Amino acid sequence: MNSKDSKLFLITGVSSGFGRAFAEAALAEGHRVVGTVRIASGQEQFDAMAPGRAKAVLLDVTDFAAIEPAVARIEAVLGPIDVLINNAGYGHEGTLEESPFDEMRRQFDVNVFGAVAMTKAVLPFMRRRRAGHIINITSMGGFITMPGIAYYCGSKFALEGISEVLAKEVKDFGIKVTAVAPGSFRTDWAGRSMVRTGRSIADYDALFDPIRKAREEKSGNQAGDPRKAAAAILALVASDEPPVHLLLGTDALNLVRGKIAALGEEITAWESLTRSTDFG
Repeated sequence: MNSKDSKLFLITGVSSGFGRAFAEAALAEGHRVVGTVRIASGQEQFDAMAPGRAKAVLLDVTDFAAIEPAVARIEAVLGPIDVLINNAGYGHEGTLEESPFDEMRRQFDVNVFGAVAMTKAVLPFMRRRRAGHIINITSMGGFITMPGIAYYCGSKFALEGISEVLAKEVKDFGIKVTAVAPGSFRTDWAGRSMVRTGRSIADYDALFDPIRKAREEKSGNQAGDPRKAAAAILALVASDEPPVHLLLGTDALNLVRGKIAALGEEITAWESLTRSTDFG
């Protein structure tokens, strides 16, 4: 790759899962990558992946006050950020009634407010340059829902909507925005990374216990390959006209298409009541 074609990626959450796969793929293609890690021990390991082109930054995306200065330092020392990938996030599992309110706040702090804070920090630089690409990793859970992940789906629905609005706001500045919604991939999302609220209400046993058991058993056996997801991200970055929404995985494709069809049927079934509320 020519140096003029090399981009500087800023990727949050590169210690494992998608973040690590995205970083490895970008480095393999000759790009430079700044990756955020939450534990100092992960810095040296990440830097060693590609000396001179891989740089770890100690940053928790929920430390909102630290984000803007950190991004400004990256721009000043390493150069213009071409691509921001808001990848840092986790899944919370638990029925809504059983799950503490603080768990919802934490879920939104990481999955939504952290991504928005990172975005707000890079936007002034990208806007002045009239160039840049912001990629928000959402989920098929930002389109479809399942019992037991209300907080998670809520956060991903929010990020999908925010991404879509942002794409319209910055289009004339040459900035691209894509919300990438993966299906089930072999990451730690359903394993050690997932926060699970304990069970306390027997009424939910029949509905939720089998779902929790199936999710735990499926962890590590999902159809999605993180390395292929990373290749898809690089194809997205290379595109002159990237989409605002991109699904990853056949399961996401099938489930979201099913949701759209069912929603269309429901809208049609209730159309007369919908129309009844206009002034005559």
